[in-house]
Amino acid sequence: MTADGESQDSLSAGLSLIALLRRICASPRLYVYTASTLVVVVTSYFLGKEMLWDTMYYHVYAGFSALHDRFGRDYFAAGPQGYFNPYAYVPFYLLIRSSLTPLESASILAVLQSAILWLTYELATACVPRETPKTRVATGVLAVVFAFANPILINEFGSSAIDVTTAEIALAGWLALVAALRNPSVAKVVLGGLLLGAASALKPTNAVHAVAAACIPLFVPGSYRRKLGYTSLFVAAVGVAFVAVNLPWSLHLERHFGNPLFPLLNGLFRSPEYPTGSMLDYRYIPTTFAAALLRPFEMVLPIPSVEYGLAVPDLRYALLAVLGPAVFLRWWWRRRRTRTGAGALALQSPQSRVLAALGCAFLLDWMMWLTVSGNGRYFIPMACVAGALGVVLLFRLCAQRPALLGYLLAGVFGIQIFQLYSAGGFRAYLPWRHGPWYSVTVPTVLARRPNLYIMVGAQTYSFIIPDMPAGSAFVNPGGGYLYMTPNSPNGRRVEALIQRYAPHVRVVTRDPRTDASTQTRLLKPSAVNDVLAPFGLRAQDRNCVNIVVRGVPVLYTVPGAARRRASDKHTEYLMTCRVVRTSHGPGWVFPGQRQADLAFDHLEEACPALFRPRRPGDQLRGDRRNGYYYARFYPGTGVEAWIIHGMVEFAKRYGGREEYAGPESMWEKNVPQVACGRAGTGFLRVVGSPNGVRRIAQSRASPATGPEGRVRSERRVNRL
Repeated sequence: MTADGESQDSLSAGLSLIALLRRICASPRLYVYTASTLVVVVTSYFLGKEMLWDTMYYHVYAGFSALHDRFGRDYFAAGPQGYFNPYAYVPFYLLIRSSLTPLESASILAVLQSAILWLTYELATACVPRETPKTRVATGVLAVVFAFANPILINEFGSSAIDVTTAEIALAGWLALVAALRNPSVAKVVLGGLLLGAASALKPTNAVHAVAAACIPLFVPGSYRRKLGYTSLFVAAVGVAFVAVNLPWSLHLERHFGNPLFPLLNGLFRSPEYPTGSMLDYRYIPTTFAAALLRPFEMVLPIPSVEYGLAVPDLRYALLAVLGPAVFLRWWWRRRRTRTGAGALALQSPQSRVLAALGCAFLLDWMMWLTVSGNGRYFIPMACVAGALGVVLLFRLCAQRPALLGYLLAGVFGIQIFQLYSAGGFRAYLPWRHGPWYSVTVPTVLARRPNLYIMVGAQTYSFIIPDMPAGSAFVNPGGGYLYMTPNSPNGRRVEALIQRYAPHVRVVTRDPRTDASTQTRLLKPSAVNDVLAPFGLRAQDRNCVNIVVRGVPVLYTVPGAARRRASDKHTEYLMTCRVVRTSHGPGWVFPGQRQADLAFDHLEEACPALFRPRRPGDQLRGDRRNGYYYARFYPGTGVEAWIIHGMVEFAKRYGGREEYAGPESMWEKNVPQVACGRAGTGFLRVVGSPNGVRRIAQSRASPATGPEGRVRSERRVNRL
């Protein structure tokens, strides 16, 4: 090639690059994407640093365990959630362990999370004809605004939660399937399946969106054989991606627990370390069909615990509940009037196929979601789809009436933004500071050698594990949902760890005192020893030191104590003490526990719909001063039962009223005939009993939630 030829090629390449840059700059996508990212980053800044309960409970530990093999060393160190597929938490863990400031780390996370608005824009514009570019852009922009005006989504920006990042993968899968409707392609269908399979592996709650998406390929133009072929390819791609992404982690789980998806699907794999019952949380699931029909309109109201713990009013689902039937009825009426099949032919246009497919898939997704979860955090991808569908349907319904369209858009967006501003619940604010996301100061005496740490308290304290000496091991006897007993498979695992590390075994618990920095003795040694006693251990409360954690929220302090000084405002103190053997060995049973076990077991047999999974293990609560009592928590239904002063009571864990089931002596002897089920907080009534037996403590309704609320509830019960 001559020098002239090379110069001409270089000139052509330069002109092509310039043309590409001009096309990019002329595209509205550039400005929509840029504006979306800037808004998300700014929102993350004003929300402040995120260090919520789940972040401390298991998010940090999940990223750490994905990069460091903790199997055989830790045991339920971050509760059951610590055994979920952890790979999606690795970016957050690497960012907070880097030299970046918290603001820089959160901003990077926010940029990654802003892509969900980009995908919403593409999904909305796919429902609008390309011949109307202005309408396409307007629809896309409004859909982005509608998707953003979601309190649940806003709370996730700049946070450690993987709901948004995995939702982006799921939403990208839906977008790939939508692209296949406009231009049928095997590659697009397979890509959609791979993305949704990966999203389901990284966060199992996304499996609902993968199942619902299976109906989208059925809208591909062509014969039924072709439609079923595309659907089969999609299902196969989902399965391949799910197995491939899960395989490395599942091999660890299978080797240690005999369940490759532990603790999920344990009813199928039956690992002895976890209950085999359902893990469904009924907190947000409607109790009746009528309640399910009313749920979209209930979500408009600014009240908490509808789909989220905080008040997160959301108009989009009620809007779809009205617009969807209206658009369908108009289509049906026009088809009936013309009687020429025009209604059927209308689906031949790509945008109509996309709209019909999205509508059907969303409806299927909504029904499954309400059945298995109802938690708004797990519906984020469909919340974005709902935003796009709402705007598109408004444009379609008012295509010939632009003035009406303007009024409706102004009303819908005005109500949603007003609700968001006036009643939206947002996460607690932590100030941005230089230095790490949070810091852990480990005393020299602990840094010299690895120890086994037995964690006692509502929190797991797993967020300190990356800063502890190499070789240290952590055990959480509470196990999150599972309370271990010495003679159980879990207890034998714990005992093996104790024997391996003895005599270097310590207990770690939170110190809520305002002067915790100067304390060297446990606040309530009896409460700590009550947890250790079944394992034949006790704490030496005179041999304690403090682990100091800075940059975290202080959950609560000792009731009645003065507030901490400003320098300790975001500092937690974890006290750790040496643990030694007691005179009695492992397996010691507290007085009255065997009788309580009989009563609990009969309660579960009488009403399995309300108390499941069965046999979760006893929790000893209270103290010597106020008295002890036994309790069991049933994660399948979110119900707690306890026996105090010879009476059996139960309540929904969050916001439930306390209900009376009868005397303990009655439940010890046999299983009485009862009427039971789940309605609101759940109910249980002993058949044939006098009216006074079923005593509902209306005056003791407990609206408190979270760890502080549970402590207040327990203190109230102790005084009975």
